[in-house]
Amino acid sequence: MAIPFVREIDVEYGRVEQVSPLVRRVIANNPGAFTYTGTGVYIIGRGEVAVIDPGPKIDEHFEALKHALEGERVSHVLVTHSHMDHSPLAHPLAEWAGCKVHAKGPAIPTEAEVRMEAGDDLSFRPDVTIGDGWTCSGPGWTMEAIETPGHTSNHVCYALHEENALFSGDHVMGWSTTVISPPDGDMGDYLDSLEKVRVRGFSTIWPTHGPPVTEDATGFIQAYIDHRRAREAAILERLAAGEDTIPEMVKTIYAGVDKSLHPAACHSVLGHMIQLVKDGRVTTPDGTPGIQSPYRLAG
Repeated sequence: MAIPFVREIDVEYGRVEQVSPLVRRVIANNPGAFTYTGTGVYIIGRGEVAVIDPGPKIDEHFEALKHALEGERVSHVLVTHSHMDHSPLAHPLAEWAGCKVHAKGPAIPTEAEVRMEAGDDLSFRPDVTIGDGWTCSGPGWTMEAIETPGHTSNHVCYALHEENALFSGDHVMGWSTTVISPPDGDMGDYLDSLEKVRVRGFSTIWPTHGPPVTEDATGFIQAYIDHRRAREAAILERLAAGEDTIPEMVKTIYAGVDKSLHPAACHSVLGHMIQLVKDGRVTTPDGTPGIQSPYRLAG
């Protein structure tokens, strides 16, 4: 099943937009290959509010958030994960608002020749470390943390109970698939986390980048799972065809994808390969799987 991507979004940077009865959004002016039209910052509630993923340190963006929040009390700053397009403004915003930053914790730094996503926010530490089932609330709204490791080890999604909505960070995006880059990214954890949110039956998915998924959100997540399983099958097919390194496989499997994104694809294929080696379906003489390692089918 092809993923039914949703890519149409009206963007005016710095504008505060009411996108649902309980949710407003301000988009940062940081478009790119991994951020799409930019980081969408979500404001939950009215009067007493929570802010999800304040985004990058851009002066104009910070001023836009202050303007959007004027006259309101920010009770919680929530972060899905510590990438440079999500978390750097969290502490400055919390300090301005007089509240605390809540997140899972620091991630595992990913060292690679190719800079993935907007890079790791290595200095990020939450004021309050949260996990599965943690909740916060305000007038008319309740947020629940759902641990979703995979894209990063410290990734957390947030559920808005009153609207049966999932704020998915980079775990599920409407416009694209998600990069899983080891060692912080883990493909096995990612597939488990997708199933974890799929069974919740959310009505709407609000990714940090791009438009929401509003039609058959459960089916959309299943398509994400099916896509990953199809990638896994394609890797095994390429191994059977004699392609024994990840760069070789990427040229074939991602032939229709812009070559500038092939380095990122190599990291996602490595994520699959690590899991296949762990499952005993693939072997490598290098012992530890790497992008340049040779691979072969087990047995």
